[in-house]
Amino acid sequence: LAACKSGGGAAGPNIGPAPVDPELAKQKADSLWQVGLKQFRQGSFHSASETFQRVLLEFTPADPRIPQAHFYLGESYFGSGSQLQAVREFRKVSDEYPSNPLAPDALYRAGDAYATLWKKPQLDPSYGQSAIATFTELLNRYPDSPAAAKGRTQLADLQAKLAYKEWENARYYLRNKAFDSAILYMKALVAAYPNTPSAQQALVQLVKTYGELGYLEDAGEMCGALRQYHPDTKNLDQICPAAGGCVDDRPAGSVVRPDPPGA
Repeated sequence: LAACKSGGGAAGPNIGPAPVDPELAKQKADSLWQVGLKQFRQGSFHSASETFQRVLLEFTPADPRIPQAHFYLGESYFGSGSQLQAVREFRKVSDEYPSNPLAPDALYRAGDAYATLWKKPQLDPSYGQSAIATFTELLNRYPDSPAAAKGRTQLADLQAKLAYKEWENARYYLRNKAFDSAILYMKALVAAYPNTPSAQQALVQLVKTYGELGYLEDAGEMCGALRQYHPDTKNLDQICPAAGGCVDDRPAGSVVRPDPPGA
């Protein structure tokens, strides 16, 4: 021992890690990969998630299945109800391997996971807004992908839910005759989600409310927006008559100015 400490004498035994046989390591990784796939297909998502975590540790950095492993791990988390963990794995695919064929689908599933967490429109919309941001990113990055086509449908549905939340807030103030607050909510709703059913309802109500308050110019502007975004509104010509009402036959957005006092 003294000789070893002083550097003299014969060299001690090699106590470093034993060299790893690349072929054996590959076989182990391949075996785990197949186990993970089998567990996933059988719906054993918790077991599958554990297996795919081990797979990612066994794969070499150059293994082409790494994006797939992250994707399957995300799906396993999703299946077991761990949506936020699923989002992290899906984002790894879309952000670290943006040219991989799975990237658009991974981004779609990340948005889907956020959307699943937002169950009721009246609750905190943070997850809904995160889902909207993710689907919007999908459309911007992969506009021609099949995933983007599905994302457009999801995006429209989420926007409708957020618009409904704002419409319910506006209705609360309308019921309590707090017209200024109601108008603010309705105008914000129309500006953010103009093509939604709730925006259509808000525009109709804005025309009525402005008319009751005597704000004919504002009522006319809402009529223009109603004709532009929702020309199929029921009884539109009665709500916004072409003559004798808030707007005339000029293009949408034109308004009739109120007569000056004493006219």
